[in-house]
Amino acid sequence: MLPLGAVSPRELAGRLGVPGIADVHVHFMPDRMMRKVWAVFDRAAEVYGQPWPIRYRLPEDERLAVLRSFGVRRFAPLVYAHKPGMAEWLNGWLRSWAAEVPDAVPTATFFPEPGVTRYLAEALDAGARVGKLHLEVGGFDPRDALLDDAWGLCAAAGTPIVVHCGSRPVPGPFTGPGPIGEVLRRHPALRVVVAHLGVPEYEDFAGLAERYAGVALDTTMAGTDFTERTSPLPPSLRPRIRALALAGKVVFGSDFPNIPYPYEHQLAVLPRLGIDTPEALAATLWHAPSALLA
Repeated sequence: MLPLGAVSPRELAGRLGVPGIADVHVHFMPDRMMRKVWAVFDRAAEVYGQPWPIRYRLPEDERLAVLRSFGVRRFAPLVYAHKPGMAEWLNGWLRSWAAEVPDAVPTATFFPEPGVTRYLAEALDAGARVGKLHLEVGGFDPRDALLDDAWGLCAAAGTPIVVHCGSRPVPGPFTGPGPIGEVLRRHPALRVVVAHLGVPEYEDFAGLAERYAGVALDTTMAGTDFTERTSPLPPSLRPRIRALALAGKVVFGSDFPNIPYPYEHQLAVLPRLGIDTPEALAATLWHAPSALLA
């Protein structure tokens, strides 16, 4: 196979014999919220220690067209709450938005607050297929008693939850493998997708994926030049990542549009993660994420 950087995403999917790409980690939000997110990235040198120019800062319809031009056939538009009173409103907005975008899988978020189990159940009943939590931005403890029934609901429903629980770009009081690991011990049937391969605690999160049947890793920003500068993946971990990919436990994610490099770069660097065979690539880019989004 040619080096992945030498082929377009559509061409790569064709060579692998898959319909396209399924991306489990994409962000579409209300315009006002997206502008606020971009404003944080505009201060990235101050907040994160390095510049973070948004590559795809475009109007929403153009963003959708660009994403589809890469051969993305199915994607999860993720939203997340950082304070009480946001999650239920965001879930309603996302439900309406996804109803108009046929290739978008309805998603939901939640937050430790009174009523969380009720509004999460309503979102799942209304068709949400994936959840999203951001422990660093939200600044909350996933072990909070207010969330226990919500986690149980997700486990019973088999709903995968994409969780940013690694300690990059900046650590939070409840990031790292410890807090989410305790949640998994309480709810071993829970389906958790560890965002960003768990950067920088790669090995610990790979261990959780090996230990729990419902835990998977997403590739978002892992292995890219941007991430490797500060949090390189240990080469010794590549065989484990490859084995997890072949077992359907690594799924493709991009963080589009909030990335500081071309979308194609995320695909080109997959061999750096150990995803370097046609079988592992096909599993990561299509088979595993499309099954998860179904």
